[in-house]
Amino acid sequence: MADDDTPFTDDDASSDEDQTLVTKEGLKALQDELLILKTERRQDVAKRLKEAISYGDLSENSEYEEAKNEQAFVEGRIMEVEHKIKNARIIGAKKDKAGKGVDIGSSVTVRNKTEDDESITFVIVGSTEADPASRKISNESPLGKAFIGTQKGDVVKVPTPAGVHTYEILKVE
Repeated sequence: MADDDTPFTDDDASSDEDQTLVTKEGLKALQDELLILKTERRQDVAKRLKEAISYGDLSENSEYEEAKNEQAFVEGRIMEVEHKIKNARIIGAKKDKAGKGVDIGSSVTVRNKTEDDESITFVIVGSTEADPASRKISNESPLGKAFIGTQKGDVVKVPTPAGVHTYEILKVE
């Protein structure tokens, strides 16, 4: 992130491959996670390490090994989250203006015509925020890729492990 805690914009030097597409809420969640990792989790691991070291012989000390492994995990996750925040590009819900259709940040209501299902609404998000249980699908997922660029009334075919499914776009917000 820049010194003023704002994420980089499209004009910054980071390449598209390095960008982390997130909503404002997703960026806040990453920042909250980083704070917890740097404060609470680091302190917990430090206490565990100190306690394990007090047991003596480190060569056969499983508590020490576990604490070292957790420390490595926490430090790795800190680096990963810092990288995501540094390369964050804020996406927001976009209105379907000028016929641009579904994009990252859009809410799209579809009906699976193959299985004659009820309509379902998805939010297209970056892979960092994907949560299929909450109907937030990644722009990199088969469904997300298929929906990007579509408009209300379009019909798309999506290859899935269970075969090709046909979806009708009912609403784009």
